[in-house]
Amino acid sequence: MKYLSERPVNSFFGNNLYLLLACFSGIPIFIAIHPYVESIGIKDDEAVSFAATVFFILGVFSGRYISQVWSAGLTKLPVPFTFFIAILITTSVAWLFFHADFPLEGRAAINLVLFWIPFILVSVALGVLIKVVHAVTKNQLIAAQSDAAHSKSELNLLQSQLSPHFLFNTLNNLYGLSISDHQKIPQLLLKLAELLRYSVYDATEVYVPLKSEMAYIQNYIDFEKIRIGDRLVLTEEIEEMLHPEIKIAPMLLIVFIENAFKHSRNTASPEIFVDIKLKVWGNSILFLVKNSFGIEKEENNMLAKSGGIGLTNVSKRLELLYPNGHELVVKSDERFYSVELRLNIK
Repeated sequence: MKYLSERPVNSFFGNNLYLLLACFSGIPIFIAIHPYVESIGIKDDEAVSFAATVFFILGVFSGRYISQVWSAGLTKLPVPFTFFIAILITTSVAWLFFHADFPLEGRAAINLVLFWIPFILVSVALGVLIKVVHAVTKNQLIAAQSDAAHSKSELNLLQSQLSPHFLFNTLNNLYGLSISDHQKIPQLLLKLAELLRYSVYDATEVYVPLKSEMAYIQNYIDFEKIRIGDRLVLTEEIEEMLHPEIKIAPMLLIVFIENAFKHSRNTASPEIFVDIKLKVWGNSILFLVKNSFGIEKEENNMLAKSGGIGLTNVSKRLELLYPNGHELVVKSDERFYSVELRLNIK
């Protein structure tokens, strides 16, 4: 048994809503056609007007029907097609008005033909145009939904990588300290528990309050202060009066701060310089982190293999979450490495 949508009649007219709209639109179409038929001197003008109304509606459905296969894969209106349809409809309508003013006297049959041909062309062309515009709009919506679903899936995957990446780097640091300075381990484990609690439970949304994110970052900075000790020369200029409605993608800024502390350890200088600034200005979040650095020394192969995950991750997340809404500038010289980031406020 065929479904209703597979029956030829239903395929031609579409769903029942289209038939209902056609019935209602038939009234104004008849009212518009009747004076025209009278003006060109055709007998039985009411019957001809009614027939013209029916044929006009059938012409629209015919145009819709014959173009549905061709328009199925369109995602944008083809310019030559749109131009041709516009010229065809404009020319046919202009001819109908011209013919109404200058009908052939005593030539009722010819007048009828000169009326029917452009009239049918207008109705079929209008049906084709309606179907094509509908198909293009529908296909664009489907493509947008597909892209959104893909972006959401990719975003979820990227976000799921954040905590393991952070935990891996932190455990590497704790391993080194357990050998050289094991007295700091209890304090660091407490800080690590606070950091993981936020990253696992609180940072699951697409956007979180900037105030919460900065509290997490402050915990991380305190963690690094304990770990590095007196070698650290830290400058912080972080705006404290942050409005609770200002939001940001979670675990975004921490990647740059984590890298600043990680790579500043490789400097030959006895002191490690890290400078962190954050402020809200206008409709933007302005962030700067600057650190001293030296020649990389791989602590172990596992750490070397994981080094680029965080930065690659954050670059992709910026593209997905802040399209045309962010500016990232990375600079470096012989002594310092800096990252400047501007984000549109969410």
